[in-house]
Amino acid sequence: MISGNVQLFAHDINGESSVQEHPLGTLGVTPDGRSYRYGKAGAVALSPGKLCVAAAVVANHQNMAVAAAAAVGATEVTVTLGATAATANQYAGSYLVINDAAGEGKAYLVSGHPAADASASLTVKLAEPVQVALTTSSEASLHYHPYAGVLVSVADQGDMAVGIPNIGVTASYFCWLQTRGVCSALADETLAIGTALTTGSSVVGALEVVDAAGEPQVAVALQAGVDTEYRAVFLQLD
Repeated sequence: MISGNVQLFAHDINGESSVQEHPLGTLGVTPDGRSYRYGKAGAVALSPGKLCVAAAVVANHQNMAVAAAAAVGATEVTVTLGATAATANQYAGSYLVINDAAGEGKAYLVSGHPAADASASLTVKLAEPVQVALTTSSEASLHYHPYAGVLVSVADQGDMAVGIPNIGVTASYFCWLQTRGVCSALADETLAIGTALTTGSSVVGALEVVDAAGEPQVAVALQAGVDTEYRAVFLQLD
């Protein structure tokens, strides 16, 4: 896979693939300055012009006990899953976060792992060595990469916005999601030019005006917006 920033052209941003070609989250830039991140669609197809968000965490894969001590330099950490099984490499390219006790405050990139049953031990292989020794008092959580299994926004402003595809994307396929620059986006309401925009709260995949404290700004309106139509915005996720 190619790593680092990538120069993108029309065939890149208008294409999709069943095969991964770059690390998740790779930054790509077009000659006119638009920015994109490389991601993978979740179990539902994505639509052009609709805002996408990161996949939700698996509750039973959070705050897990570290099942065996791991010394500095170790490249495997064994945890005890909660009451939800893990499929093989479900978190490959994602993160193991040490959230309590020895080693806390560090996130490690996951290179892979086998499948494991609910409430069983799971040995997680790391792409980087353990920096602070872990004990059986340590707690860890598995978190998806923000660009793994992305979904169309379900009008929940608490979800993390990750970008907008310029094309329809097949479920579970890889693609480039636009994160900065001029983009066509679905309007949730009437938008005035120059207004700050956030995740729509009533229409899936749409944007609306920031109208309350704490709402994350994702774009600025470049064109007067008409409710339910796709309008020009300037994305500001990167």
